[in-house]
Amino acid sequence: MRTAVLGMGAMGRALAGRLLAHGHEVIVWNRTPGRAAELVEAGAAEASSPAQATREAEVALMSLADDRAVLDVVERLSGPGSAAVVADMSTVSPDTSRRLQDMIPGRRFVSAPIMGAPQAVLDGTASGLLGGDRALVDRLEPIWSTIFSAHWYCGEDPGGATAFKLLNNYLLMSGIAVVAEAVATAEAAGLDRNLLRELLFTLPTVPPGLRNRLDDILGGDHQGWFSTHLGAKDVRLFAEVAESNGLPLPIARLVQRRYQEAAGASWRDADIAAVVELVRAARTPRP
Repeated sequence: MRTAVLGMGAMGRALAGRLLAHGHEVIVWNRTPGRAAELVEAGAAEASSPAQATREAEVALMSLADDRAVLDVVERLSGPGSAAVVADMSTVSPDTSRRLQDMIPGRRFVSAPIMGAPQAVLDGTASGLLGGDRALVDRLEPIWSTIFSAHWYCGEDPGGATAFKLLNNYLLMSGIAVVAEAVATAEAAGLDRNLLRELLFTLPTVPPGLRNRLDDILGGDHQGWFSTHLGAKDVRLFAEVAESNGLPLPIARLVQRRYQEAAGASWRDADIAAVVELVRAARTPRP
């Protein structure tokens, strides 16, 4: 299945690399040229525009930073000559997913957010959430079975899949914010760091999904792929889903603010684990 991958951030490159490694024909495009050289060397073709990429593909996978970027790219897909199904694997609001479905000619749109890091995509251990017309989702099974170790169909409404993804990301972001406070407290109290690490990897109160960031929270350089400003965006979108349904989420808004503060304190492009630095920096010396 000839596949276009639109967006060559860490996740987009991982998607294209996984597909290439499993025999798919891949076309890549990025707003800023030069991000796909390794993929082109590995056999991908590079398109000069999103429209060109989708004209030559059966399916187009979008992996972009936010709602504005996704909407901008889809507007550039308009016009005759393409019958590609567009699958958005970005993390956006449910309303944006519904709007995208209306924007794609023939409503050939699937929402397909990813749960997992780029390395998990490359390893084939990521999972996916799928929303939209069931026939379109089923048509793309060769893509899902290549990328995901497991995937769930979330219904005809493409916003359902993105809402589930925001729920997942909120649990991740809030958990990291809490673990960061626990780690900084242990450090301030002078607790044994080796024992702290051992307990964090053992205690049932620390979810398994947080463990791949424990070393970074404890003493890493925060050079991961999921930045604090994108983390703040995801928590904001989750809170907006709740509030649009009459449900205020005061804790979610606090978590959102913490990641916004981290992004504004020179950690904008650092991994979400960098939220621990806010706690460390707030410590006052003992009298």
